[in-house]
Amino acid sequence: MKLNDKVIVITGASSGIGKSLAIECAKRGATVVLAARQYVTLCVITQDIERRYQTKALAVQCDVTIEDDCAQLIKQTLITFGKIDVLINNAGISMRALFKDVDLKVLKSLMDVNFWGTVYCTKYALPEITKTKGSIVGVSSIAGYKGLPGRAGYSASKFAMNGFLDALRVENLKTGVHVLTACPGFTASNIRNTALNNEGIEQRESTLEEDKMMTADQVARIIVDGIENRSRTLVLTLQGKLTVLLSKLLPAFLDKMVYNVFAREKNPLLK
Repeated sequence: MKLNDKVIVITGASSGIGKSLAIECAKRGATVVLAARQYVTLCVITQDIERRYQTKALAVQCDVTIEDDCAQLIKQTLITFGKIDVLINNAGISMRALFKDVDLKVLKSLMDVNFWGTVYCTKYALPEITKTKGSIVGVSSIAGYKGLPGRAGYSASKFAMNGFLDALRVENLKTGVHVLTACPGFTASNIRNTALNNEGIEQRESTLEEDKMMTADQVARIIVDGIENRSRTLVLTLQGKLTVLLSKLLPAFLDKMVYNVFAREKNPLLK
C-alpha cells in the first residue's frame, strides 16, 4: 500500500517518533493529521510540512486520555478530509521508579495514555478504516515483550497494548483491516526526559546513552515501510530482536542480563 493520497492520523505527533512519522508520511505524499496536547507546536509542524512537502496537514489538539478528545479527533479528520486510511497510535509516556517506591497514580497515568489512548482512538477510527481497508498501527516497545526494572507501569501498559492489537488483528482477519504492532528498542527521543518519577513528576533527563540509540527518524522510516508492506509485527534493533528471542528461549538468563544493563544506568535504581 503506497501512502500517496492516503489520510493518516498520528497521535503524539508534537515531538520524537510521532513528529518523525508525520514528516516521513508527508514525504511519501500522504495527508497527515497531527494530534497532541501541544496545539501551538503542532501548528508550527503542520505549516512546515505543508510548505516543504506540498501536501495537506491538519493540527488537532487532543489529550488521548480523554475519550471525547479522541472521538473529536476522528470526527475532525472526517469533516476535513472525508476518510481515514491509517491510524498510528504513537502517543506515550514512560516512567522511572521502582514499584516499591512509586505512587500508584503514576501507573494509572501510563495506562491512561499508552493503553487507553490507543483503545479510544482505535474505537472511533475502526469503522472508517474498515471502509478503506486501511491500517491500525500501535507504536509499542520491547518493554511489551520483557518487563523492565524501574518501568513496571510502562511495561504493563505496553504488554496490554500488544495484547489488544493482537486480538484486534485476529478479529479483523476477514475484514481487510491491517494491524501493525511496532516495537522499537531504545530510541533517541524525549521520552526519557518526560518520564515520570515516583511522584509523577517529569525527570527531565535521560539516564541512558542517547547517542548510541536508533534515531526517531530511523524508527519512523522502518514503521512507515511496515505500513506500506502491511507487516504484522516490527521488532527494531538487534538488541530488541535478541531480547524477544531470549525471552522465549532463556528467560531466566535474560532476567540477569536486563538487571545488569539497568544497574549500569546513570544514577541507577538497582544497587
